[in-house]
Amino acid sequence: MGRRPDRAVIVYCNRIREAYGDVPIILGGLEASLRRLAHYDYWDDKVRRSILIDSRADILTYGMGENILRRIARLLDKGVPVKKIHDVRGTVYVTTREDKPHFEVAGSWDYDDLKTDKRLYAEAFGVQYKNTDSISGKAMVEYYDNKMLVQNPPMPPLEREELDAVYALPYTRRYHPSYDKEGGVPAIAEVEMSITHNRGCFGGCNFCALAFHQGRTVRSRSVESVVSEAKQITASPNFKGYINDIGGPTANFRYPACKKQLESGVCTERKCLAPKPCKNIIADHSEYIELLKRVESLPGVKKVFIRSGIRFDYVLADKDESFFKKLVHDHVSGQLKVAPEHCSANVLACMGKPNIEVFEAFKKRYFELTKSFGKEQYLVPYLMSSHPGSRLSDAVELACYLKTWGYAPEQVQDFYPTPGTASTVMYYTGIDPLTMKPVYCTHDYEEKRMQRALLQWSRPDNAPLVRKALRQCHREDLIGYGPECLVKPESNRPGNGSAQRTKSYGSRSDDRRYAKPGKPTHPTGKPKDGQKSDKRKKK
Repeated sequence: MGRRPDRAVIVYCNRIREAYGDVPIILGGLEASLRRLAHYDYWDDKVRRSILIDSRADILTYGMGENILRRIARLLDKGVPVKKIHDVRGTVYVTTREDKPHFEVAGSWDYDDLKTDKRLYAEAFGVQYKNTDSISGKAMVEYYDNKMLVQNPPMPPLEREELDAVYALPYTRRYHPSYDKEGGVPAIAEVEMSITHNRGCFGGCNFCALAFHQGRTVRSRSVESVVSEAKQITASPNFKGYINDIGGPTANFRYPACKKQLESGVCTERKCLAPKPCKNIIADHSEYIELLKRVESLPGVKKVFIRSGIRFDYVLADKDESFFKKLVHDHVSGQLKVAPEHCSANVLACMGKPNIEVFEAFKKRYFELTKSFGKEQYLVPYLMSSHPGSRLSDAVELACYLKTWGYAPEQVQDFYPTPGTASTVMYYTGIDPLTMKPVYCTHDYEEKRMQRALLQWSRPDNAPLVRKALRQCHREDLIGYGPECLVKPESNRPGNGSAQRTKSYGSRSDDRRYAKPGKPTHPTGKPKDGQKSDKRKKK
């Protein structure tokens, strides 16, 4: 612990260069992929250069690199100097300003301008984001002093047969033996019994880097390939009868969103699912159902869970409820994780998520199906505070929504800027790079604390921050003892005696079930006990 240096890619590459001179250095992986061009860095609070420049490596590969590396390896094997490899898709290289890129260029910028002009930086990211598809994408150029950095168009995604070949390789399915003396790696327990069946995501959430890395075109493995891996899992001495997950970036995607994506690439001016599903989308879970049935029928398999996130709007877009019913009946381990993220229409628009009414429709049907199957199952929503577009009043709205639902989240996520996402550009520039419209973003530490506290309004230790936030928003009506209130007044404030408490409860005008702080009720009317669920998992 603590031995990995900050900015490890830069440190390791420079040390390799010091030790081995001109040996070819090829960068890859998520960090290199998301920092391949000039990018806003949260640590430094500024726009940093491409990681290829700072690392002094020869080539950077972005996205999923199997075919990219094979192509580079073949060229090196033929004797082509690494500094002359300029025509491989999915790569970034540095050359002279006078050199001509191999592919058509969609945009070019000078780093000195990008690091000082926020609007230009937002425009540049917008162009980059719209060129992440292997069919329609073009090259990008950035200038650094007397050098030119070129990002070639993306490499096409692996097709089904290629993905099957990758997953048929003889993986050990365990951590490196060097960790044995330290007691192993506990996190392997969940991963060891899980299966990834797809790549890419056409969900297009603005805070997610998948579009910039794997792309928005989905590819998946064959049913036979997944079943073969499941058989290997069942043969493991650690297997207890449970497949923890058959998922991926989004569990219930198997194919591209529509036929057009296979011919023309993904649309550059709209999203597939938000704010509403595109009329051309093909919502079909039939093959995923077949896959799940095949795996759960294997000898020794007691249960197959789906723990990767699902797109609830895509579930609703499928007119056939077969998957929805099977999901609820067979594949939920007590709690289903879903990602509404917020309830404010403005914040959801900035996130690239559907309106909250879509989640409400899913939630309603989920609990109807749960009840019809005689099960006691819950929803665990992913929620995010301080995302670009979220004002303090939006956080209050979300707190009231959770109170009405009767849900008190144990965990919430505070927005954290990550390279390669539209939301990070919003945070840094105050501009949505996909529309070039202004976006409110809080950089104030105290406001971020208040927004996060509002999402967990029922915690006693958050009460001071919640009261402060409510007063700033002029929502003192939510401070008190009534069923609609989020928090009690301070104990030393005047006028909060038993007479006032009686009056507050007496003013209740409806019979809705509200959750008292610390004791939330479930939307079905059953008590929600988070600790009980955690204990059940540990068993």
